[in-house]
Amino acid sequence: MKKRILSVLTICALIVSAASCGGTSAPASTNAAAQTEAAATEAAQTAEAAATETAATEAAQTEAAATEAAPAAEEKVIPEDTPYVIENGITDRMKALANYIEGNRARLAKVFKKAQAGEPITVAYLGGSITQGSSAGPTTCYAYLTTKWLEETFPESKINYVNAGIGATGSYIGVFRTDRDVLSQNPDLVFIDFSVNDTVENTERNIASYDGVIRKLWEADCAPAVITVAMTMEDGTSFQQYHSEVCKAYDIPMISYHDAILDVIDNGHIKWTDISDDNIHPNVVGHSVLTEIITSYLQKALDELDTIDTEHESDLSTVYKSDKFSTAYIVVPGDPQNIGEAGWEDKQDDLFGNFGGYWRALSKDGSFEGLEPLKFEVEAKSIGLFYGKMVSNGGTFDVLVDGELVKTINSDFKGGWGSYVEAEEIIDFDECGTHTVEIVVHTGEKAVVMISALALTK
Repeated sequence: MKKRILSVLTICALIVSAASCGGTSAPASTNAAAQTEAAATEAAQTAEAAATETAATEAAQTEAAATEAAPAAEEKVIPEDTPYVIENGITDRMKALANYIEGNRARLAKVFKKAQAGEPITVAYLGGSITQGSSAGPTTCYAYLTTKWLEETFPESKINYVNAGIGATGSYIGVFRTDRDVLSQNPDLVFIDFSVNDTVENTERNIASYDGVIRKLWEADCAPAVITVAMTMEDGTSFQQYHSEVCKAYDIPMISYHDAILDVIDNGHIKWTDISDDNIHPNVVGHSVLTEIITSYLQKALDELDTIDTEHESDLSTVYKSDKFSTAYIVVPGDPQNIGEAGWEDKQDDLFGNFGGYWRALSKDGSFEGLEPLKFEVEAKSIGLFYGKMVSNGGTFDVLVDGELVKTINSDFKGGWGSYVEAEEIIDFDECGTHTVEIVVHTGEKAVVMISALALTK
């Protein structure tokens, strides 16, 4: 840039010099002087413009280089790999990897301040078999251990514990259970775990229902803080990538056991069999590691409590995927919507798959004598069904809506890992209306049909 300015100034000097050596007559001299002055002015303007343009170009190049060199705003710093020994506690690298989405912590901070003040808080855990404690036990699962950490951290506060984990259930069943099993307890803090039970066979449904779980919790009168947990199978299978998009959209925290545990396994520090006795469920050791991962996130928030903005919470005013499930609820035995169950056993107080109650049709010869359709009259915009998937003698039945056959379901699961509650979407309508739903069992074979709940939205 300096060379260019000097060249222009040199030209200006030569013009001035040439003008001073010009003719002697007054008119010519005046004209020459004017021309010289104009040329000098023009040259100066050219020089100034060139300098400005060059400076701007160089500034832009400098800024671009700085921008390219600077890390992205959302990029996290992950410490280098550190050898991990289970007995020594999780490493800083694991903590960083587990902090998948830090999220908005305003509500969590309010919960901590409430507990610090000695007020009681209720902590609920909504999920599948991992939350329930499979392969560990009721007092060695992460939900119980995390609650114990809260009790030790806030000794002046009474911590109420709600474990709403049910094995083999994903977020579709979860969103229908949210009111009955979680919000009925007025929780202050809720953990959600559905990442290994939500599968790509029903990707869109599961994203929408997961969205619905978060929105139901967030918009409840008790206004709980919400933290999601992403688990993994041995081969890395997890719905984390889909769930995380919902969490990012709403700025909801996500803690990733998936990323933290697979990293130390991939780096050869531990084996999968150290933390699990099958290909999915953490064992006692795995649950203790999961607890460390969760409580490290909680401790970080507690350490930064005085700097967390509690005035601005996550904004869920714009729906990410679907608000279809915002009105989700279930009908179970004993509820007033049931209008016809002649011949069906009404098991209101019996558990199947950890659901309280079910309707059962049982035949030893296939005749189902005296059995009428299980009939409901409901107000609904969409209708789903929870039923028993049976390893022995699972029967086949039709689902009729307003007298029309909508779906035939075979509940047989012979040779499977165990009987459980399965979910099926039946029908959607454009608007909410009154509908009659009938369950009609196929005759002619020894069979059992178990209906756990009717799943509805308005």
